[in-house]
Amino acid sequence: MLKILTVIGTRPEAIKLAPVVLELKRRPGEFLSLVCATAQHRELLDQVLSVFGIVPDHDLDLMSHGQSLAQITARAVEGLDRIIALENPDVVLVQGDTTTAFCGALAAYYQKKKVGHVEAGLRTGNKFAPFPEEINRRLGCVDRLPLCTHGSRESSAPFGRGSKLECFCNRQHGN
Repeated sequence: MLKILTVIGTRPEAIKLAPVVLELKRRPGEFLSLVCATAQHRELLDQVLSVFGIVPDHDLDLMSHGQSLAQITARAVEGLDRIIALENPDVVLVQGDTTTAFCGALAAYYQKKKVGHVEAGLRTGNKFAPFPEEINRRLGCVDRLPLCTHGSRESSAPFGRGSKLECFCNRQHGN
């Protein structure tokens, strides 16, 4: 059984990861699914999670008025590091090019955990546009498994062809 920690902090992440989380939870014999909310965008995130009936197992509650990118990044990496150490997942799933996705990938890397990156976001080639998303995407993709990429047939080779996670992701996106 694979233990998967899905990290969600924004509304777009929740919209795109909710079907994955729900399917993982529907298959308890194959996956132990945990969700950690960073709450990078508290109210918008909570609305979407409520629609899908997803209750996070961990909530870092990072949203704070007037915080800088450096502050949220530091708090997210520290909080996610603590959760990853506590839960010891086989894989940390992140989505897109948000600060939450970058911090989830970085914290997982620090703990020597595999990172599944579901759709890495728009690629512009300009590290300042969109800001900070383009650099989040580049840095967060350095040590990740290219899982569940829309319109792609990238392989999750570190799990091996035919692994439960690769098969699950490919079925979810018609690959």
